[in-house]
Amino acid sequence: MIDFTYLDVAKMIDHSLLNPTLTQDDLDRGIQLSLDYDVASVCIMPYALRHAADRLRGSNVRASTTIGFPHGGHTTAIKLAETKQALADGGEELDMVVNISAVLSGRWEYVSADIATVVKATHDAGQKAKVIFENAYLNDEQKIRLCEICAEHGADWVKTSTGYAPSGATHEDLRLMRKHSPAHIQVKAAGGVRDLDALLAVRALGVSRCGATRTASMMDDARKRLGLDPILSNAAAPAGY
Repeated sequence: MIDFTYLDVAKMIDHSLLNPTLTQDDLDRGIQLSLDYDVASVCIMPYALRHAADRLRGSNVRASTTIGFPHGGHTTAIKLAETKQALADGGEELDMVVNISAVLSGRWEYVSADIATVVKATHDAGQKAKVIFENAYLNDEQKIRLCEICAEHGADWVKTSTGYAPSGATHEDLRLMRKHSPAHIQVKAAGGVRDLDALLAVRALGVSRCGATRTASMMDDARKRLGLDPILSNAAAPAGY
């Protein structure tokens, strides 16, 4: 039994354009693909954000980028500078990486202040912030503490991973993050969600967003199951991506 609409699943997708080998042509095709499939956002490398925001203007697809990516080890001052630049470039959703080293060291005051700085600057500009934990390196106690800190500072999403660690989103982690986050904070899965069934499975766990590179195949499958005409897009993803 189908219990979703096309937009229910399309608006879960943050189409990821973060692979460092993507060319300008690849980025342009990815932006166009996101428009064709009407996903939630394009998450693009910071240097290309202004270009993406210009291309997306007037659509229902939001422009997003990363802060402190991929390891989170930037100083808070640099993360703040990145945040201000991203907002000036038209960023509407910012995905920041926690300082993984500080988390593993138990430096919770530092971690809290780091997150608070980026979230506040983002909210002051009327935009939204996601906080990436990089769960592959953390134990459950650390993940729970990060959920509590994100709740304290009003982050909009807690997010499993960058997609560049040894593992990405697991169902166990998603359940844990949903359980230990207040209802108004959303959960984003990243890493390992590669087909529609996997997307629907994390949706059932309370996930509202998912970072994805295989957007076209997932959304084509959704349209097929819903009996909708296929979307004819010339914006094919790079081979093997």
